[in-house]
Amino acid sequence: MRNILKLEIDTNRTFGLDILRASAILFVIISHGQVFLPKTGRKISELLAFDGVSIFFVLSGYLIGGILLKILHNRVDRSSLFDFWIRRWFRTLPNYFLVLVLLIVINLTTNDSFRLQSVLSYFIFSQNLVSPHPAFFPEAWILTIEEWFYLLIPLLIFSLILKLKLSPRTSVILVAVTILIIVTLFRFHRYLAIPVDSVTEWDEIFRKQVITRLDSLMYGMIGAYLNYSYRDIWIKYKYVLLVTGIVLFELTQHLLPSFVPVNSLYNCVFSFSVISIATLCLLPYLSSLKSGKGFLYKSITYVSMTSYSMYLLNLSVIRLFIIRLIPWSALFESRTVISICKYSLFWVLVIVLSILLYKYFELPMMKLRDNPSVRKFLQQISPAPPQETQKNSHE
Repeated sequence: MRNILKLEIDTNRTFGLDILRASAILFVIISHGQVFLPKTGRKISELLAFDGVSIFFVLSGYLIGGILLKILHNRVDRSSLFDFWIRRWFRTLPNYFLVLVLLIVINLTTNDSFRLQSVLSYFIFSQNLVSPHPAFFPEAWILTIEEWFYLLIPLLIFSLILKLKLSPRTSVILVAVTILIIVTLFRFHRYLAIPVDSVTEWDEIFRKQVITRLDSLMYGMIGAYLNYSYRDIWIKYKYVLLVTGIVLFELTQHLLPSFVPVNSLYNCVFSFSVISIATLCLLPYLSSLKSGKGFLYKSITYVSMTSYSMYLLNLSVIRLFIIRLIPWSALFESRTVISICKYSLFWVLVIVLSILLYKYFELPMMKLRDNPSVRKFLQQISPAPPQETQKNSHE
């Protein structure tokens, strides 16, 4: 059993970013799992339930921004753009579609009112572009935002370089800042146009739509640009920025919610920006923390490596399906015992099933993109007209 769950850790990983990614997914799981806890336990868990999704967005923008800057430093043509998309989609789509199909099968066999046509939008990531996310597969809203980010932002950057002849670095920062401003202004427009009376409405109208959240990833891209173009300054102020980021997180998590109503201008428009800036402030220090050791290092790295699988499995598959299948009242009389068993099993299943999904499906899918036969096939279908290649000697 131990070998089945054993993972090989790549020594090239950046431990500080693993800390951030692991923290983000643990915040999400703590938030999703607190439903099993009694009132006292729920209050304690709320102290740890920071906005892990916003952290994911900024980290994703930072990593993808760095990848794009490296690609653009070497060459700019449709072939490199196509290669970027293929590598991203091998990383994200197999897991997503596997879980999506599993949930569809579960609903077709257990829910008489379920209709396949009601979830077809999930296959093209359009279910929450400009409207509230449906109840089915509720955690998929973040994946829609990520996939549209992968599709649109590189396309805009490459277009600026190839059509307007802007430099790669200028194109990256221009796209990031422009999208950030447009999305923030759109949230402000929506705040003026649509009244919000509850946390649920705020969540559906402002938090979980592509059109209202793309800016969070742009903060990460700005971080990648600063690290790439002004690394000395980026590292010089890492401790000051680290403290600033922690203070901002504490303010947004534990202080402001007590004084600011959910339908306020801050919550509807600027709260996402503040959390994103807080995460951005952590990146200079964490990105410089290259390695660790011991049990804690291994545990954090394991969680980070399996974070995508954990996100896909923890809510709809484990909490809303597997845990509900068990006849808890027939097994135990005490509600306290049932709560403890549910919560414990929830965490065990999240950890074990996520490692299995990562090791035996997600990882092989990622390795497949580097398979020589696959690479050859992708090169054959990749559009790469030589006249669109731009050398980047000035970079």
